[in-house]
This record gives sequence, C-alpha cells and structure tokens, in this order.
Amino acid sequence: MGDIIKFVQGNEACVEAALYAGLDFYAGYPITPSSEIAELLAYRLPAAGGKFIQMEDEIASLCAIIGASLTGRKVMTATSGPGFSLMQEALGYAVMTEIPCVIVNVQRGGPSTGIPTHGSQGDINQARWGTHGDHAIIAMTASNHQDVFAVTVEAFNLAETYRTPVILLFDEVVAHMRERLVIPESGILPLVERLRTSVKEGVDYHPYLPREDGRLPMSDFGGVHRYNVTGLFHDMWGFPSSEPRAVHGLLRHLVDKIENRTNLIARYKEYYLEDAEHLLISYGSAARSARHVVENRRMRGEKLGLLELQTLWPFPEDIVRDKCANAKSVIVVELNMGQMLREVKMAVDEPQKVFLANRIDSVFITPEDILNILRLIQGRGV
Repeated sequence: MGDIIKFVQGNEACVEAALYAGLDFYAGYPITPSSEIAELLAYRLPAAGGKFIQMEDEIASLCAIIGASLTGRKVMTATSGPGFSLMQEALGYAVMTEIPCVIVNVQRGGPSTGIPTHGSQGDINQARWGTHGDHAIIAMTASNHQDVFAVTVEAFNLAETYRTPVILLFDEVVAHMRERLVIPESGILPLVERLRTSVKEGVDYHPYLPREDGRLPMSDFGGVHRYNVTGLFHDMWGFPSSEPRAVHGLLRHLVDKIENRTNLIARYKEYYLEDAEHLLISYGSAARSARHVVENRRMRGEKLGLLELQTLWPFPEDIVRDKCANAKSVIVVELNMGQMLREVKMAVDEPQKVFLANRIDSVFITPEDILNILRLIQGRGV
C-alpha cells in the first residue's frame, strides 16, 4: 500500500500509532486535552477489530486495560492530570504484577483542575513517583507529530518487552496543533508481540519466573494455565509471600529490569552538539522553541546546541553527563518549575553551570523567553 500522508492533530498521531502497533483494547474516560484520542478510537478501533469502552472514571479505565492485557491484548488508555492522579493506585498494581499497558497523559496546567485548555509539563515527577513504594517506570515524550507516532509505537514495544506500564507524557500544545504525518507502510516499523509461554497445558507454569534474558513469558489469563495475580509481594507462582528473600528478589527485579537498561531504553535527538558552547536541554513542546533558538543563533555564528530528551524516565544520566561535558553552560527549557532541571544538575559534573528557562503561567515558552536567560548567562561571563 505504501506510506499514508495525513494532516493531523498530535492526539490523532497517537491514535494512528496505537493502531499501527496493534492496539486491541482501549478503555478510557474523556478529559481535556486528551479527549480526541478516545473520540477517534471509539470508531476507529472497532472498525479494526478491537474493543473500545468508555468507563465511569479513570480508576476503572486503568483497571479495565490491566484486565484486558492479562488476557493477551495490547491495551491503552488516555487521560490528563486529574485523571492521571486517580490512576496512581492501579499504576502501582500494574508495576507490581508486571502487566504490559500504555497510559497517555496529555498534560495541562495544574494542580487540581488548573487550566484544562492550556499546556504544561507539570506531571513529569508525578509520572516517576506518583505511585507509592520503590519502583521503576518508563515515560516518554515527543515534540512533533512524527515523533509522537514513533514513541507511541515504541511505548507498546517497551511495554511488551519489559512487562511494564509505559507512560506517554505529551502536552496540550503538541496534542492540539496540526502537522504533516507520514504513516509508514505496515511492517516498516518493528513491532514487539506478546511473549507467550511454551509451557504446555497440565504442566506447572511459573508466571513470575524470568528467563535468562530477564523476560517473563505470559499465559493468557483464562486460558490453559491457572495462576494467581496479586498486588502483594509474591513468589514465582504469583502467591503472596512475606519471606524476605522473595520480597527482596522481586523488588530488585522490578527495578533492575528497567534501571539497568537505562541507556538501552533511552531515546533522544541531538542538534549541533559537536562544538556547542551553550547547550539547551528540552523535551516535548518546549523543545520546539529551544530548537528554533539554536538554529537561529547558529546562523549568526553562535555555538548553541540542543539535546532533546524523548525518554524522561528512566532518566538517562550517563548520556546527559556525556553530552554536557564540554559546554560552558547548560539551559534546561521546560514548562514547569524545574522538574528536569534537578535531574540534569544531579547528572552533570558541574551543576553550577546549569540554568533554567521556563514558564509556569500556562503560556507557551517562546524563543525570546529562552534568549533572555541566555543573555543573562552570557552577561555574567559564563
């Protein structure tokens, strides 16, 4: 058939990617500014042979996709800040029970109801630490529609590979603007399918016994194997256990399967880093203004570079440290009070050279906002 070219919203790019990745089941509750995802999937997913259901709230939405994933389906839900807050307990359950699922959070101003129709990047730390207890998480983002498509497909692949929930942290600006999108022909982008157990019916199946490569084969719940699923610490059979070795081993497994593969999971884009004296680090919609500044000042002979993060968690500290090593200054550009700034400062060898360019007033950060910070830094002789 060849590639398909469309002019779409960011939310529609996410829908196209989910369908491309093989989405089977969607459960959700409409909320600005993510509602177009549910609206489009309400007719696109059934037409593709999948199932769509609108739930009574966001708690039920995540619980529904957890159940559907256990039966062997590729699943997704979408929400925004208030709904994402409601999902935190079920998110922890998905982490503990190692259930593949994709959760889209199209960020808006907050806390509480905030500004539903304006963009923000205020949920970055919530995605990492919102659910209680020690755990690891994968969270990704993108600044343009082609990358929204790519990271959405990647989110499904990572969810299936590591048996984990994956969060897509988009924002209202990217979600609602329109851009050209090229949808690749089927088969061009690699897809990771569910790893199912080879254990035959009637043979003892261990649902939480990793292979040597760390992956856990699954058996469709309700199929030929009976097994237990619990949010309690559990043994390899899935039954609750308070035995210290079992608790320690499970928690280390849940964290290490992701944190030990940070550099493998990391996705990022770089612009003009080879000789950059001043380095901008940004992500999501804010990276669009950051890139504009870099390319504009480059034409004037200034040595600026941009590191655009697409994997936010696990935070790629080794990559950030390496890319920032030779820069005179590092400016983190984001739409919050500095949630990634803290991570960058902890990663680099000279945290005093890291500065923040941000807005928290629901107004999209402009190139001039960034340049004002850059002028202040240069005025200090940094």
